[in-house]
Amino acid sequence: MKGLKPTSSPIQISSSVTEPAPGAFVSQQIDLTLNVLDNEVFVVTQINIDIDAPDNLPLATAVQSTVSTTRRTTVGSIADQNVLGAAAREILGAPPAISAVAFDREDPLFAALEVDYLGIIATNNAFLNLVGTNNGNIKQARCRIYGFRATATASVYAALVQSELLSA
Repeated sequence: MKGLKPTSSPIQISSSVTEPAPGAFVSQQIDLTLNVLDNEVFVVTQINIDIDAPDNLPLATAVQSTVSTTRRTTVGSIADQNVLGAAAREILGAPPAISAVAFDREDPLFAALEVDYLGIIATNNAFLNLVGTNNGNIKQARCRIYGFRATATASVYAALVQSELLSA
């Protein structure tokens, strides 16, 4: 990784978020405690997102969660530049639901072998986002972010911060 020098051993940061009401989007700030004076960044190597199961109702229900580098107003997906990882659980059924089919999805779990990291967080926070759809109960998401701290050269740090802020 040109322009980056690791400053810590691998570390894990955990967080959780709970909907304030069923179907209400919520975003929880995750403090990374980076030393911005030393151009410190957080290099993400793996993300694990654990979400509650959707309610089994006679209609399609879902729970979606993402980890993003900037605050979001929607849960988003991995198609969004500022989303590092996403998880979704759905139960697809239609009234009258005689049977339902459940689906789980989590992307990505860890960096591919040919890549050193999933992403780099240059600002001091990450965000855990959550929303449920058609559930009667509030839902919760939990995440664990794996990675390490590194310092960046001034030019790399400036580029990373600008890129991250423009992706919001």
